[in-house]
Amino acid sequence: MKILLTGKSGQVGFELQRSLAELGEVRSLDRRALDLTNEAAIRDEIRRTRPDVVVNAAAYTAVDEAESEWQLAQSVNAEAPRIMAEEAARVGALLVHYSTDYVFDGLKRRPYLETDVPNPLNVYGATKCRGEKAIQGTAAAHLILRSSWVYATRGRNFLLTILRLAHEREELRVVNDQIGAPTWSRRIAQATFQILAQIADGSASIRDVVGIYNISASGQTSWYGFAEEILSLWAEQRLPGFAPETPLRVQRIVPIRTEESAVSARRPLYSVLSNEKVKRTFGISLPSWQEQLRGAWRAAGAENFVAATSS
Repeated sequence: MKILLTGKSGQVGFELQRSLAELGEVRSLDRRALDLTNEAAIRDEIRRTRPDVVVNAAAYTAVDEAESEWQLAQSVNAEAPRIMAEEAARVGALLVHYSTDYVFDGLKRRPYLETDVPNPLNVYGATKCRGEKAIQGTAAAHLILRSSWVYATRGRNFLLTILRLAHEREELRVVNDQIGAPTWSRRIAQATFQILAQIADGSASIRDVVGIYNISASGQTSWYGFAEEILSLWAEQRLPGFAPETPLRVQRIVPIRTEESAVSARRPLYSVLSNEKVKRTFGISLPSWQEQLRGAWRAAGAENFVAATSS
């Protein structure tokens, strides 16, 4: 396969560079190499590269900032995917695009299916939803992969924020009434690889598998439960090199309600995704969120944790 990957510096994109390399030639681009607010640049890149697969891991993901920067979020999350889909259709490429649990309003209280009707509560979710619909409105063969509560051992995410704050504060106040499934970026990349490998070897036909798939961790927890597990794991596994020189300051974690948190964007109170479709179609079963967290922990280098918790 000849693959064009956007968003190579993001949490998922970083992992995809390694995973997708096994499938063939990968051209990886970040925002400096490809400005997703520049329509002509996107079209020129795809026409010039003529890939077999376009993997769009780029996105505007700052949920609260999107409330005021809605034009930028709309451009990156909705308009750029439409342009990519149009050009993918032109060159006969498959488009793989990532979306989010935040396209839902959280009122269902049972794991969301791919067929459930989206109803986003915030600008970020709305722009991601528009991106999905824009892709579906083109002639492009596409896979839209929805995930949830994505984290990594690099970049900006909940895992590293909790570790940093636990070294700075004696008390952490964490939301306990939002329920989801924390998902490690590497598992998303691995699932993407498995899907594309089946397409590459012919065991899955593009014509038969196009559509939306959920790929998130199994199980569910709250942000408070996720924070507790992170700090519990830190206490259990004092592996050489993992702990920075300064000890944890945190003495207690206090559960709070969403309305007590200082955020500007509304969040769904329940956004667990059902993975039954991807299991049924591709035989892919993603591990529990606890197992994924432990896997991320084992895989993380000491430098990542030290840098994150001491910055």
